[in-house]
Amino acid sequence: MGEHSGTHISSPATFRAGAAGPHDLQPEQLVVPAAVVDVSVRASEDPDYVLDRRDIESWEQEWGRIPQGALVLLRTGWHRYWDEPHRFINVDSSGVMHTPGFAPNAARDLLLERGASGLGTDAPGVDAGVDTSFEVSRLVLEQHRLVLECLNNLDQLPPAGSTIVVGRLSLVGGSGSPASVLALTP
Repeated sequence: MGEHSGTHISSPATFRAGAAGPHDLQPEQLVVPAAVVDVSVRASEDPDYVLDRRDIESWEQEWGRIPQGALVLLRTGWHRYWDEPHRFINVDSSGVMHTPGFAPNAARDLLLERGASGLGTDAPGVDAGVDTSFEVSRLVLEQHRLVLECLNNLDQLPPAGSTIVVGRLSLVGGSGSPASVLALTP
């Protein structure tokens, strides 16, 4: 079974041997409020689209400041390609992935200024596909916060007010885990 396949959670051990793994996540890290930022229209027009500070500010103008401890979920609409693996991964003839994600500066703002508990997306990763350094993932995981990828049904969640419950396998020595993610909506 792949640790980083399907809907899954990543841990600091993804990038550093001996770092915390999925078994080190505490229960309070796995039940958190959610803020869903919808960039699906922009991502359908530009597969390399990254959520930036303007998207955060726009969301906050309508819904208020992103709550401390919220898991910020990037709704790209990419889940609709799940049954088309070539389209979901979207690799060009040069071997470069073209999938949406979080811009590093926006991720930094969400984590450090707004106290987000982590980042998630319905795309293959929280990093844009063209970012082979995985800067966003590294930033989140260095702070031992959540990274959830390949989520489904984000289009069914309201922008604010949901609570996310993450179930994962407690894989000792693992770097990630398949995840079962449940949303409790208002």
